Amino acid sequence: MIKTTAKKIYIILIFIFLYAPIATLMVFSFNKSRTRAKWGGFTFQWYLSLLGNREIMQALWNTLLIALISSLSAVVIGTVACIAINSMSKRRRAIIMGITNIPMLNADIVTGISLMLLFISLGFKFGLGTILLSHITFNIPYVILCVMPRMRQLNPSTYEAALDLGASPVHAFFKVVFPDILPGVLSGFLMAFTMSLDDFIITHFTKGAGVDTLSTKIYTEVKKGIKPEMYALSTIIFVTVLLLLFLVNKAPKEKKERKV
Repeated sequence: MIKTTAKKIYIILIFIFLYAPIATLMVFSFNKSRTRAKWGGFTFQWYLSLLGNREIMQALWNTLLIALISSLSAVVIGTVACIAINSMSKRRRAIIMGITNIPMLNADIVTGISLMLLFISLGFKFGLGTILLSHITFNIPYVILCVMPRMRQLNPSTYEAALDLGASPVHAFFKVVFPDILPGVLSGFLMAFTMSLDDFIITHFTKGAGVDTLSTKIYTEVKKGIKPEMYALSTIIFVTVLLLLFLVNKAPKEKKERKV
C-alpha cells in the first residue's frame, strides 16, 4: 500500500515538473498585462496581435517550410541509403552504421560550426538555402535510424518473387517493400520534422542576416524582453502537437476495434 502510494506521488511530481512551466506559459498568454509580475485580467488580445505581427509570422513560416522540406528530403535520401546499406555485407554495414551514428552523438555546436566553415569555403551565400542544407544533413541519420530496423525485418524472397512475376524493380519496391517499411518511414519523417522544428544551434550558425526561424527569433528577443505574442504562439504549437499525438494514438486503436 505504501509503495503504491509512493509510486503515485512520484509520478504526479514528475508530471508537475514537466508540465508546470507549460501551464504557466499558457496562463500568461491570456494575461492582459505585459508584465509577468501581476495578473491584469483575461484577454485574447495577444492571439489577435500575433496574426498582425509580420516578423513572428515570417519566422513561423520559415520554420515550418524548412522543417517540411528538410524532412521530406531526408526521408527520400535516408530511405535510399537504407536500401543500399541493407544490401551490404555485415562488416560494411556495421562500419556504415557506426559512421551514421557519429552525427547524432556529436555536439550540435560542432556540427553547426563545421557546416558554417564548409559553406564559407564553398562560397555559399547564407540564407534559407544554407539552413535547409544543414537541416537535411543532420536529419538523414535520424531517418536511417528509424527505417533501417524495418528494412532488416523484410523477407527478400517477396521482392525477388515480384521481380520473377514480371514487375519492374521500381514497381516491386513500391508494391512490396515500401508498404512494409512505411511505419519506419513515417517515424523517421516525424522525428526529422521535430528535430528541424526544434533546432537552434545549427540554424544560428548557418542562417544569414535578416533570416529567422522561431528559435532564433526567440533568442534575439530574450535580450529585449519576450513579447506576450510568443506566449500565444507557443500555446498554439503545444495544443496542436497535443491534438496530433492524440489523433495518431487513437487511429491504431480504432483499426483494432474494427478488426475485432
